[in-house]
Amino acid sequence: MPIDFEVPPEVARTRDQVHALVEEKFRPIARHYDDHEHEVPRDLIREFHRMRDTIPAKRGPATPGGTLGAAIYSEEMAWGDGALMRCLPGPGLGGAAILANGTPEQQRKFLARFQGPEPAFGAMAMTEPGAGSDTASIRTTARRDGDSWVLNGEKVFITSASLALEHTNGLVVVWAKVVSPGASPDEVRHATMRAFVIPAGTPGARIGKVEKKLGVRASNTSSIVLEDCRVPLDHMLGPPEIQEKRAGGFRGAMATFDTMRPIVAAVGLGVARAALERTRELLRQNSIEIRYGLSPARLTAVERDFMELETKVQATRLIIWRACWMGDSKQPNNLEAAIAKAMAGTIVAEVTRRCCEMAGHLGFSKKELLEKYMRDARLTNIAEGTGEIQRLIIARRILGYGRGQLK
Repeated sequence: MPIDFEVPPEVARTRDQVHALVEEKFRPIARHYDDHEHEVPRDLIREFHRMRDTIPAKRGPATPGGTLGAAIYSEEMAWGDGALMRCLPGPGLGGAAILANGTPEQQRKFLARFQGPEPAFGAMAMTEPGAGSDTASIRTTARRDGDSWVLNGEKVFITSASLALEHTNGLVVVWAKVVSPGASPDEVRHATMRAFVIPAGTPGARIGKVEKKLGVRASNTSSIVLEDCRVPLDHMLGPPEIQEKRAGGFRGAMATFDTMRPIVAAVGLGVARAALERTRELLRQNSIEIRYGLSPARLTAVERDFMELETKVQATRLIIWRACWMGDSKQPNNLEAAIAKAMAGTIVAEVTRRCCEMAGHLGFSKKELLEKYMRDARLTNIAEGTGEIQRLIIARRILGYGRGQLK
């Protein structure tokens, strides 16, 4: 059966609409918000919230077109600016966790918060000071107290955390270990992990350190401190039974990552594409055209390098789309999601760096966005699991090893 690589017409129309919009709204202000870290683009937030029914923002797999549609739109938004797109209101990673782990009733209840008249933000909190890529080692705890869960711990490097907790109807999905009062450290380590929804305004949840970053500076990144943070019982995502094999445990966390990693990869790809396109324009300004259809022996070194980078970007896109398509088709895509994320992290960093080099002094000048693209690209290899962790996942899947056999 032939393979069709055409984008569905409705997705293509929305993609083109997104492209025109971010070119107009993101590009002119990208440098300002990179230079003024922690300044919130409130006008942009309000404008995109008004257009939420026609322009997909941070909806993740809930986007029309599914995960594949979300990846296509995310690439286009990141082409406009990979940092400003993370400032837009919507369920974001929190919504992805709710869709992957929540019951149908919980999905309806919590995702409805983002349909109100005011902008609302969603975030997901997994990483801790002592538990980054090793998610099984988190120390944040949740214990039952009557008709509530009480959470204690600290989460770090959370995208949009302060926006989620400070805006009405926002929420953060926090991953914690379900323990009994007075549990020992060893008991905490081996306890079942579950996801809990912390709505904005919940007592006991406060913003901690706000990070200063190398790249993606327009995006808000901060920590959350939980001190006897109390939420109702139904704010634990998934069925109430505390069983590792039920949705909401470690496998539920991994399902969230399998959904979002191809989308994160697509965001990085959008940044790489922006760098390539601007580099082509700068080369043309210096009377250097990329001549296609010639034998490699007749091409200049710059032409060969540029074509090589284009090829890598296009190959990465196909891998991302395959991982998304498998997820939308309800096929296990853990391996493919990890491959897409690992490849994108490497390729995006290479493309943006080499574009800076091909542009000469302009590649390292603030007169151009190329140096910003190179800084922003670094996040692709870090967010949602580092490149090293992705390669570990790939090796386990190919060799048939478990976590205990290959670390």
